[in-house]
Amino acid sequence: MSLRRRLWPLLASLVLVGFLFAVVMPTRTFFNQRGEIAAEEAKVEVLTRENQRLASRVRQLHTDSEIERLAREQYNLVRPGEEAYAILPGPVDVEGESGPVEPPAPAPPSRWQRVWDSITFWD
Repeated sequence: MSLRRRLWPLLASLVLVGFLFAVVMPTRTFFNQRGEIAAEEAKVEVLTRENQRLASRVRQLHTDSEIERLAREQYNLVRPGEEAYAILPGPVDVEGESGPVEPPAPAPPSRWQRVWDSITFWD
């Protein structure tokens, strides 16, 4: 067999491998990047909606009525001339009306747990 006949399959194989590297690898990268781009665009959309919601909340917090509501609710502040009252909870019955509470009974083992226990009975 001549040297040329033996080189042609080797040369064809090298050309095929080169073609695969030149075409398949970039195509695969392209599809991966498309998926990543779609995921990032979804994140941007979520963050944009969250930014709009937060901007609306900032506008709301700059109003006098919201500032007053938060001052009354969180800091128990009142306007001059108003009186603040705090209603405390009543005494708690330590024993309770029904007596001491018993813990619930443990659930029976499942079928697979019983099988496993029968297999590993020496543990």
